[in-house]
Amino acid sequence: MAFPMFRASVSQSQIQPLFHYLSATPSRVDETNRRRKMVLSCSHSEINSTRSEVSFSVGTCLIPHPKKVDRGGEDAFFVSDYNGGVIAVADGVSGWAEEDVDPSLFPREFLAYASSFVGDEEVNYDPQNLIGKAHAATSSIGSATVIVAMLEKNGTLKIANVGDCGLRIIRSGHVIFATSPQEHYFDCPFQLSSQMAGQTCLDAVVSKVELIEGDTIIMGSDGLFDNVFDHEMVSIIASCTDVSEAAKALANLASNHAKDSNFDSPYSIEARSRGIEVPFWKKILGMKLIGGKVDDITVIVGQVVSS
Repeated sequence: MAFPMFRASVSQSQIQPLFHYLSATPSRVDETNRRRKMVLSCSHSEINSTRSEVSFSVGTCLIPHPKKVDRGGEDAFFVSDYNGGVIAVADGVSGWAEEDVDPSLFPREFLAYASSFVGDEEVNYDPQNLIGKAHAATSSIGSATVIVAMLEKNGTLKIANVGDCGLRIIRSGHVIFATSPQEHYFDCPFQLSSQMAGQTCLDAVVSKVELIEGDTIIMGSDGLFDNVFDHEMVSIIASCTDVSEAAKALANLASNHAKDSNFDSPYSIEARSRGIEVPFWKKILGMKLIGGKVDDITVIVGQVVSS
């Protein structure tokens, strides 16, 4: 049957175990052991290709939804040092749990294949092609929103995204590029799926941005962008000494905002702009829809460095 669209939710995965997972044959590997390994992951890795003019220095941090800590969340991400560097996030769609399907299986298998196909000749170092090839190979039931960014040695960043995972590029204290979410309607994003009702790589928004040394890339799930404003991201990047610290600070800020019922978040502002309001009795008392959006939170921060 055609499975209905659900809002995606984010999961977490420790970077070294994730590398181990992605280096294995892509399959539904021992998810239980992976889920037990951590409830919060913050890590730092240097992506330095000696052949590259520029590359990424990367920090990551993931905080699961409070109700999904014991299961380890429903997302996956990977960081690769191929060429100038590749980063990706896949945000599992939690609605599949209502069908007794583990929402984490699809995004994890998808990114396992994506990681293995990064250097494939057919992919041609193109993120849209990579999404298509990985999607075709994934056999797990489920769906996910996805974003992939691939850095060329000359500084060209190629981006493809399906759904509401996002990316920001900060240069000299300003956001110079931002992806836009794709959605069918509010809270129902585009998503790759095991079902015919989902989207494909052909639906991806594809972008190219020329980067320079010192630029900072923030990639994340909607758990980040629903709860943190762009100006807050700029401020945190300016105040942190390295990418690992920045990723952790951004994830913690998103988590704090998500749990704050008095914080007028990007999510609540967007909801009101779409005509979504509190019940009438609250409205006549002067109350309005407000608060953060509790979710799993995935953050990847990459800084462009000279190789």
